[in-house]
Amino acid sequence: MTLQRRDVLKLGALGLAAAAVGAHASAQTTVPAKAGAPLDLLILGGTGLTGPHQVRYALARGHRVTIFNRGRKQREWPGHVEQLLGDRDINDYAALNAEVAKGRRWDVVIDNPSSVPAWIRDAAKVLKGHVGAYTMISSLSAYAGNAIPGEDEDAPLASFDGDPLQETMATLRADMGKYSGLKAATEAETRKHFGANATIIRPGLIVGPGDETDRFTYWPLRMRRGGDVLCPGDGRDPVKFIDARDLGEWMIRLAERKARGAFNAIGPDYALDTAAMLYGIRASTTQGARFVFVPTDFLEAQNVSPWGDMPVWVPATGDSAGFHTRSNAKAIAAGLTFRSLADTVAATLEWYDAQPEDRRKAGPRAGIKPEREIEVLAAWKARQGG
Repeated sequence: MTLQRRDVLKLGALGLAAAAVGAHASAQTTVPAKAGAPLDLLILGGTGLTGPHQVRYALARGHRVTIFNRGRKQREWPGHVEQLLGDRDINDYAALNAEVAKGRRWDVVIDNPSSVPAWIRDAAKVLKGHVGAYTMISSLSAYAGNAIPGEDEDAPLASFDGDPLQETMATLRADMGKYSGLKAATEAETRKHFGANATIIRPGLIVGPGDETDRFTYWPLRMRRGGDVLCPGDGRDPVKFIDARDLGEWMIRLAERKARGAFNAIGPDYALDTAAMLYGIRASTTQGARFVFVPTDFLEAQNVSPWGDMPVWVPATGDSAGFHTRSNAKAIAAGLTFRSLADTVAATLEWYDAQPEDRRKAGPRAGIKPEREIEVLAAWKARQGG
């Protein structure tokens, strides 16, 4: 089964049991050391999936934090956080303009939500000359293709037909096929305005507590239900993802180190295949889930999609052969570290279980539906002769 380009684009549109509990508790209670020199940080966003982890870690490291966003998600922070209100979607930077007029300057800007170049252009009009460095979150989807295994940050980027500065979040949402080209164009706009002081972060699938897409969460929840679990392929396809906490905290350390350039922010730091991931997740439950690995061609015949019906997974063949094998060596050399799979599973389930009852009753927002899974498993067993 070859992953179609439209499926690959969903990557950015959407952004190892007693041991599991112990690892999670340790991660929650460990207090980061103070940084050598406090920074003035401006975080654009700050209340999405990655932003809160950046803010909390930055405070723990002793940095001074300002966030700029619409104020729609109010959070309590473990320290003082200055909040400036504005809406980038309508080019409302009045609050930032007022601070700049006072002579404010920030050591580093971290731009979490930019997916259209106009947002970078408009932010640069306000901030250029008032920041030491500019870090933006891009995506692995910015690359031109995924067919070659092991490519690094020097691989070709996607192109965009037309004027990318005319695109808005509304036009992007109306046609997510533009996502890849626009992410690449957004990187180019960042470099245009901030040059050698630009840092580009290209994460793959971001997972963990706070992930509203449930693209990873599906699997821990499915293991917890028990029974026969439909699993993709033969288990040997590689997988990569990154815990939002690892991503957010590392970005603060990058700011401290004044690291510049582009980085593939994906993990783990060892070869992980689908089977190892699923068995590692199953170790966090006691429900006796039984794995039924079903060949890729049969899943394709049954219209079971990679990434959508079978989250995280894509077949390591054809156009998607390199999808989960991009090199993360540069990021690791720059200090990227990874929590254990057990920690991610435990924290994800803890977060999900704390969601409102109606959210939990609706089930995960990604993954094959239970009734459809039963149908596919029955068809596979029938083909196998019962």
